[in-house]
Amino acid sequence: MSMSDNPFAPPKAAVLEADSDDAFVAEGRKVPAGRGTAWVGESWVLYKRAPLVWIVMFVIFMVMTVVLAIIPLGSIVSSMLYPVFAAGFMLGCRELENGGKLEVAHLFAGFKANVGNLILVGLIYLAGAMVVAVIAGIGLAISMPFYLGGNFDVNADMLTMALAMAPLLILFVLVVMALSLPLVMALWFAPPLVVFHNLAPLEAMKASFTGCARNIWPFLIYGLVFLLLLIVAMIPLGLGLLVVSPMIWASIYTAYRDIYLAPK
Repeated sequence: MSMSDNPFAPPKAAVLEADSDDAFVAEGRKVPAGRGTAWVGESWVLYKRAPLVWIVMFVIFMVMTVVLAIIPLGSIVSSMLYPVFAAGFMLGCRELENGGKLEVAHLFAGFKANVGNLILVGLIYLAGAMVVAVIAGIGLAISMPFYLGGNFDVNADMLTMALAMAPLLILFVLVVMALSLPLVMALWFAPPLVVFHNLAPLEAMKASFTGCARNIWPFLIYGLVFLLLLIVAMIPLGLGLLVVSPMIWASIYTAYRDIYLAPK
């Protein structure tokens, strides 16, 4: 008997009711702009089913991230393993969707599901980030003398130099963000595409980029909603992040289901 035939199965949000036989759309479907808010609402549905476990998983993940950040080369390892942990969150979401239990062990489930390709996704993203950093760094180094011109004073204090450089540094940050956006788009859905559909790393990242690009408007709305939620979450000593941050993980899954799976 399928989950859809089980009278004791918990109620599910609209996108979570998709049949297991849904057709996989590798290039991603274009969905209405309003679906951006729906992804957030459906992530809340998943969060409510196991809030304590979500919080524990998030805290463990953040502790590991901080520890790796202070270890030499730890940030590189963190970037490599990010898709593996993301896949674990996705597997946990699918378990919840199917009426099962979310467990802390799901955080590490990606190590048992196509881990090689997941790590390769992380390596490709890391290589892309390094290229972006080099390009931006070279651009900053070349433009700095032209920007300062003859106004550069070697005896100026640090505050004066910082104020003089502020417009250029702001432009530098914007350029880095613009160059990094395609990388983020390529990474966003890559873990579920690898772990659920066995796509090769580059194929998964290409499909992820395409799915994001086809749904710019839903993502803009989605981003604005989560930005507001994050601002609110920071008010009570940041404790709201224990709710909003896991919801972001869950929303990646709900958006993936919406964009890449079409009812037959």
